[in-house]
Amino acid sequence: MSMIRAFIALEIPPALQNIIAEHSAALQRDIPHAIRWVAAANIHLTLKFLGDTSPASLQGLIHSLSAVINQQEPFQISIGEFGLFPNPKRPRVLWIGIQAPPDLDRLYHAIETACARLGYPAEEKPFNPHLTLGRVREEADQTRLRPALQNYQIGQLGAIDVESVTLFRSDLRPQGPSYTALAHIPLAQLDS
Repeated sequence: MSMIRAFIALEIPPALQNIIAEHSAALQRDIPHAIRWVAAANIHLTLKFLGDTSPASLQGLIHSLSAVINQQEPFQISIGEFGLFPNPKRPRVLWIGIQAPPDLDRLYHAIETACARLGYPAEEKPFNPHLTLGRVREEADQTRLRPALQNYQIGQLGAIDVESVTLFRSDLRPQGPSYTALAHIPLAQLDS
């Protein structure tokens, strides 16, 4: 039985994906060959990368995730602002920021804890929520790239009501990854 490359994320609504795609397209006109761009439909907020996962373990994983995610109340996050990892002098990743209440951090830690109980390794880096726009190619000319990126601005793009978390399958292909939702796990249902 072959393994499934999996991750847990928050989905970005298509309307916001389209707005992000417009900003990405503007950057692509200025620096077309220096970046491996993320397709707009693939932009998401990763909460936990699981890596290779046995198909037989998926039901147990979904059950464990449901137990902790169903305890979290829905909340809202805002998307906007442009940034570079690790820094503007040597950019490797282009991203759009996430502004969120402490609820996002609680959700992240609940998922980390549930996954750790199932044997998935804990994340070593601190949680830094962002949406990846693209990754700088190794051969990119940094002298041309840095000025284009350092002067680029993105304001607030919109907000997302976080009401569920998605378990995704990731299939790597030559034209880029393809993501398939395996499960949508709702947060706590608020009484009306």
